[in-house]
Amino acid sequence: MVVLAVLFAVLGAVSNATGTAFQRKAAATLPGGGGLRLLRALARRPAWAVGIAGVAGAAVFQALALVNGPMALVQPLFMLELPFALLIAVPLLHRRPGPEGWWAIGVVVAGLAILLGSAAPSGGREQASMQRWIPALALTVGAIAGTVLLERSSSSPLFRAAALASGAAVGNALTAALMKSATGRLADAGLPAFLTTWQTYGFALAGIAALMLLENALQAGPLVASQPALTIGDAAVSLLLGVALFGESVRTGWWLLPEVLGAGLIAWGVVRLTRVVPHLADVVH
Repeated sequence: MVVLAVLFAVLGAVSNATGTAFQRKAAATLPGGGGLRLLRALARRPAWAVGIAGVAGAAVFQALALVNGPMALVQPLFMLELPFALLIAVPLLHRRPGPEGWWAIGVVVAGLAILLGSAAPSGGREQASMQRWIPALALTVGAIAGTVLLERSSSSPLFRAAALASGAAVGNALTAALMKSATGRLADAGLPAFLTTWQTYGFALAGIAALMLLENALQAGPLVASQPALTIGDAAVSLLLGVALFGESVRTGWWLLPEVLGAGLIAWGVVRLTRVVPHLADVVH
């Protein structure tokens, strides 16, 4: 089951990375603006349609992964979206990373392997009580609203992209938690239970909100500002929700040492990637 969860999560990361890169290609060609007006303009771009297909495929793989493994394992694996997105964006946007770029990608992957291998997320229940859902919903929705307010307070493209992507990351993590609960109902009690549980409609709404935030983040600033905030934020919030909502566990004690090492390698690799490939945002002009 865990092997299937890892496999589907990696496939989801590849699919989501493809979607992000193509959405960036479409969004970078548009003038300023946001909301529904931006979505209408994007809908006329073939690259955006490919990007949406990638996101849809990622959602299917994500649901399959969450059915087969703990959220604290599945969602951090989506951090692989960052190196995959850059690898896909390089030929798409006609750029090549140098040796330092390849090293940074390798460090991110190695750091993730060390982190998850040391933490060994496991256990947990398929459902959470409303006593757990209510504070989780309040905190995540409040955090998303806060990122939107922060974005409106700044004129810096880098800050605005990072703020909106952070909101999208929280939205993605919330979507994953709701999806895990809904797909658990589907696996246990069939389609009628899936269609009548509030989590099904909750993850649909949260997913749409996260998608809109991501579209605006990609349009507001460069990929190197939005992508790290999106992938790292999603992994961190998802791990917290997995523990808080579903009672999943990670190893502590002396295992914290390699876990910190893995997290440090990931952070270093992400920072290096943002410095090595800053030109990605300037392509397709």
